[in-house]
Amino acid sequence: MDFILSNEQRHWQMTARKFAEEDIRPISLARDEKTGASETFDWEIVRKGSKLGFRTLAVPKEWGGEGTDFVTQAIVMAELARGDSAISKTFSQNWKWSHLISATCTEEQKERFLRPFVADDTFLLGKGISEPSAGSDNRLPPADDPKAGLKLKAERRGDEWILNGEKCFIANAPVGKLFFIDARTDPNAPLRQGTTMFLVPRDTPGFRIGKVFNKSGWRFYQYGEMIFENARVPHANVVGQVNTSDMKVQQAGDRTGGDIFGDLELAANALGVCTDACEMALHHARTVRQGGKPLFEQQMIQLKLNQMHMLTEALRSFVMRVAWEHDHKVHSANAGLAMNFSTDVIQEVTEINLDIHGDTGCSIDPRAEKLVRDGFIWSHLAGDSVQRMKVARRLAR
Repeated sequence: MDFILSNEQRHWQMTARKFAEEDIRPISLARDEKTGASETFDWEIVRKGSKLGFRTLAVPKEWGGEGTDFVTQAIVMAELARGDSAISKTFSQNWKWSHLISATCTEEQKERFLRPFVADDTFLLGKGISEPSAGSDNRLPPADDPKAGLKLKAERRGDEWILNGEKCFIANAPVGKLFFIDARTDPNAPLRQGTTMFLVPRDTPGFRIGKVFNKSGWRFYQYGEMIFENARVPHANVVGQVNTSDMKVQQAGDRTGGDIFGDLELAANALGVCTDACEMALHHARTVRQGGKPLFEQQMIQLKLNQMHMLTEALRSFVMRVAWEHDHKVHSANAGLAMNFSTDVIQEVTEINLDIHGDTGCSIDPRAEKLVRDGFIWSHLAGDSVQRMKVARRLAR
C-alpha cells in the first residue's frame, strides 16, 4: 500500500486544513456553548464549506460534484474534525446519502433530487432509522421475529404511500431538506424482508419535525424527531424495490461491496479529534511551567503524551488502510474494526488530554473538556456491543 498523497489529495487536505483553522475553529467553542439545541447551528459555516466543495465531495463529477475517492474523503473528514468534530460530521453526513442517490436511484430520481442538492448550498441530507422503541434491533434484528425493529408503517394507496409513526434522534432532521426513510411495508415479515426505503422531502404533506434534542457532545450537529401523520409519499420516491431492506439497497450501491461508509466516516472523524487533542496536550506541556520547569519534563506527562500519540498514529494507519481498501474494492471487516477501535481511542486520548490540562491545578481548558464530551458520542453511534457482535459475525463468515 502506497499512502503517498497525490497532488489532488494534497490540495483537498490543505483546503480543508485552511478552512478548519480560519473558519471552523474560531466559532467552534462559541457554538458549543449555546444553551438551546437549535442555537448551536450556524448556516454561514455550511454555506462557506459548500462553496469550497465539502458538502458535495462524494457526488460524481458527471452530476456536478467533486467525485473524490475514499482516501481523499477520509483526509478531509480528519482535517475538518481538527477544527470541530460536529461540523465535520455535518458535511460528511451528506456524502453517504448523496452517494446512495447517485449509486442506487433511478435517473428520474437523480434529476429530481441530486441536481437540486448540488445546486443549493443549504441542502442537507439525512436518514431516518431509529425510533423510540427500535434502535439496536434495526442493526442486528432477529431473523424470524416480525415484531423486532422499526415500526413506522407505510401502506400503499394508488400511486402514493401513507406513512404513520415517528423517528427519533435523526441526524440533520431539524435542518435537512431530503431524507431516506425506512418504513415497514409488510408488518408480517421480518425486518429485512418487510421494509422499504423512501425518499421524503421536508415539505411532504403530513410530515413534520418534532423535538430538537439537546446533547452534551456534538452540540453543533443537529438531531431531531420526525413525525409522520398520514404523510403522503409518491410511489415514484421508492428507492429500489418494495420490501427490500435498507441494508440490501445500500449494499447494492456500495462501491466496496458491503463495507458501509459510516464506519470509515466515524473512524476518520475520530482521527481528527485525536490529532487536535495531541497537539493541544503537547503545546500545553511545553508552555506551562510547574515547580519552575516546563510540565513536559515530568516523566508522567511524557508517558501520557506517548500513549496519546501512539494510539492516534495507530488509528491513522487503520483509517488510511480502510480508505485504501474501499477505493480498491477490497472486502473485509476492517471498516467495522476501525470504527470500534476509534471508539476506544478517541475516548482515551481526549481524557488524557483533559488530565494533562488539569495537572497544573488550574481550571480545565474548555476546549479540552469539549473534546471529551464529543468523544463520548462514539459509544452511542455504532461503537457499542451490538456493532462489535455484528463485526465478529462477519469475521466468522
